[in-house]
Amino acid sequence: MQPDYNVFFIVQAGRLEYEALIFAASFRDANPDFKGRLIAAEPTGAKWSTPVAISDPVRRFLTDHGVEILPFENRHFGESYPQGNKIEAMAALPAGPFVFFDTDTLFLGPLSQVGFDFNRPSASMRREGTWPEPQLYGADYTTIWKSLYDKFGLNFDSSLDKSQYENYWQRYLYFNAGWFFGADAQAFGKRFMQYAHAIRWDTPDELASQSLDPWLDQVALPLVIHSFGGGRPGPELAGLDGEVTCHYRALPLLYARESDAVVARLEAICAPQKIKRILRLHEPARKLIYQRKGVKLRAKIDRNALPRRESMLRNAIRREKLWLR
Repeated sequence: MQPDYNVFFIVQAGRLEYEALIFAASFRDANPDFKGRLIAAEPTGAKWSTPVAISDPVRRFLTDHGVEILPFENRHFGESYPQGNKIEAMAALPAGPFVFFDTDTLFLGPLSQVGFDFNRPSASMRREGTWPEPQLYGADYTTIWKSLYDKFGLNFDSSLDKSQYENYWQRYLYFNAGWFFGADAQAFGKRFMQYAHAIRWDTPDELASQSLDPWLDQVALPLVIHSFGGGRPGPELAGLDGEVTCHYRALPLLYARESDAVVARLEAICAPQKIKRILRLHEPARKLIYQRKGVKLRAKIDRNALPRRESMLRNAIRREKLWLR
C-alpha cells in the first residue's frame, strides 16, 4: 500500500498562473479522493525584477480547488534561471514522499493508477538528446557524464543503459524534469540544490564547452535520483506521460501532437465559466481554446508523420502564426 504523499508544482505571475488553473482543475477532477496535500509553490524575493505574485482571481480559484499556496524565497536562482524554482521550492516543502509536476501538465486519470515506489525515485523519459552537445575536439558523452558522477562520488558504471551504444545519448541517465518523485522532499531538495549549485558555480573542466542554460536542472536531476538509489522508470509508471498525465509543454504543442482524447479533456476542463473568465485573459488560451484556433492548427498537422524533433514542430506552428505561449 502506498503511503500518503504530496504533489507540488510552481506558480507565479504570467504564463504559469494560467497553466496552474488547468493543472488544479484537471487534478481535482481526476483525483477526487487524493489524500495528500496539493501544493503550489510561489517564488518570492529580490532575485526578480518584476512582480511574481499571482493575481487575486487565480489565487482564489486555486484555493477553492484545495490548493495550498506555499511561498518560498529564491536565494540562488530566480530570474536568472527560472527553471531553478523547482529546486529552491523544495526547501519549503513538508518532509515526506512527494511528486513534482511541471505546471504545464494536464491530468487525464487518477494517480492511484501509478505504482510509485518512493524508495526508488525516478523521472520523466519524455525527452530528447538535448544535453550534452559534445564538440568535435572536446570531451565526449562518456567523459562529460563521468566527470559529474566522479565529482559527487557516484558510481557511473551502474547508471548506464548498456543496451545502448557507447557515446549514444540514451546510454546515459537523462530525464525530462517535467515530473519526478522521491521519498523525502527535504532530503531530495537539499541534495538537488547542492548538486545544481556545484555544477553551475564549480563546473568540471570537462563541461567547459557545454551550456547549462536551460539544462542545469536536467543535468543535476539524474545524479540526484541515482544517488538515492533510483533510475529509469519501469512499466508501473507508464501512466505518467500516458493515460494519467500529459506534459503538454505549450498549448500549441498540445493541439498539434496530442491525441483526440487529450484535446477533448483540455476543452472539457476549460469549459466551465469559473475557469473560462480567467483563462480568457491569457492570449494562448483565448485564441487556441476559446476562439477554436487550436482545432484549426490541428487540422493542418499530420500526427501520423510528426517531425522527429520538437523544434521542427514548433517551426511548423510558427509558420501558422500560432506559436503562443
